[in-house]
Amino acid sequence: MNSIVNLLILLPAHIASYFAWAGPLIMRIVVGYTFMWSGWGKLNNLPQITQNFIEWGVIFPKFMTPFVSGVEFFGGIMLILGLFTRIPAAMLAFTMLVAIKSAKWDHVDSLETLLGFEEATYFAGFLWLAIAGPGAASLDRLLTNAAGHREATP
Repeated sequence: MNSIVNLLILLPAHIASYFAWAGPLIMRIVVGYTFMWSGWGKLNNLPQITQNFIEWGVIFPKFMTPFVSGVEFFGGIMLILGLFTRIPAAMLAFTMLVAIKSAKWDHVDSLETLLGFEEATYFAGFLWLAIAGPGAASLDRLLTNAAGHREATP
């Protein structure tokens, strides 16, 4: 049993520890880039997006459209940079919940359907970043270290 644990759990964990910085960085770049461009597209098409929000029943659509578009655009940029990561990640996670409830909820007939939405996948990624943080390859880490708080950002 000891050799199985060593070979199949501890050895891969030891190897992965050298690349712990890569997981959060790759996640931040992928979702940050995606949402930066999604937000940019919405910001440049506010009348149509506002109409979509009205049809989906989003409250205060004339306020929420530019707000959500800005959260996606600027939040995406902040995620790419790893700057104040937990804040835009939490905001975008909440945005995904609202997107599912507003635009997709009528199509949910099972857990499989719900979890099949790309918004559910984005929600999971944003939630992970909001909880776990940006990782070592981030401006958050640089700022934390510069302030002398080396343990604040795992």
